[in-house]
Amino acid sequence: MWLKALIQPTLNLSVKLSSSHAAHVYERPGRWMPAEERAALAAALREIAARSLPSGQLDYGVFRADSGALDRAVIMLIRERGSGRPVAFNALALLDVTYRGRPETVTHLGLVLIDPEARGKGFSWALYGMTTLLLFVRNQLRPFWISSVTQVPAVVGLVCEGFSNVFPSPDGTVRRFDHLALARQIMQHHRAAFGVSEDARFDERRFVIEDAYRGGSDHLKKRFDDAPKHRDAAFNDFCAATLDYHRGDDVLQVGQMNLAAARRYLLQDVPRHSLPALLGAALFLLVQRALLPAIYWLSPGRQWGRLRPWREKRDV
Repeated sequence: MWLKALIQPTLNLSVKLSSSHAAHVYERPGRWMPAEERAALAAALREIAARSLPSGQLDYGVFRADSGALDRAVIMLIRERGSGRPVAFNALALLDVTYRGRPETVTHLGLVLIDPEARGKGFSWALYGMTTLLLFVRNQLRPFWISSVTQVPAVVGLVCEGFSNVFPSPDGTVRRFDHLALARQIMQHHRAAFGVSEDARFDERRFVIEDAYRGGSDHLKKRFDDAPKHRDAAFNDFCAATLDYHRGDDVLQVGQMNLAAARRYLLQDVPRHSLPALLGAALFLLVQRALLPAIYWLSPGRQWGRLRPWREKRDV
């Protein structure tokens, strides 16, 4: 099992969160997971959504069987260790963009849902940061861009505190040149990833998507009074002043996952009892990234994606 995991080009990794719960991270499961397992994963996500959103199901991204979203998603699924019951998930989307003339991937933080019976069990640190940390380590500690679309003040604050160079934010200190170039591409090509219709207006000055809840995410719309608040009132005031909750606005935030963000996450957010398991997973990924080039080099007859495209042998 470990040898197989070492040579996998995508994440397929379990991390123990506590004595009662474990998280499993699946990167692009639509590309490698057998159909039966893929159907079971989708069913687990729908089960959590049904318990979390009594007003109705969602109809975008990983919830649409015909969307191909699992080909471009990174899923963290939290289960009870004894029963295997799914209780929470985070669905990230990998968005292809161009950054300064070269192909780049923006990791969209996506949807987080927690079974009401499992809320208050301390899953936030894992759902809002662990997957991006593992991707950062797997990327050999190279920074990458992240994005988030939300109207929830608590999430706006988590993004500002958890990542670097985030725009927009209440302090307004980050320059937005690169952010605007990425935001325009996200809004032009990737609205389906967060359930926003093509006719929703994007205010480039404020990074606000107006009337955003038409496009599959309708049941996520909240009043300001009902939206979870952040402990720092600055984020709550920012959302109240920036967004029209009656209309259904969202804010698009763009930032970076880098070494500073990873350090803050490990020192401030990860519970001490979960730190050994997370560091073990990170060490495993570092070993994997060091070992893979040697495996590639010693296997000249095998296809390795873009590194060595497949070429059929021809008779001379």
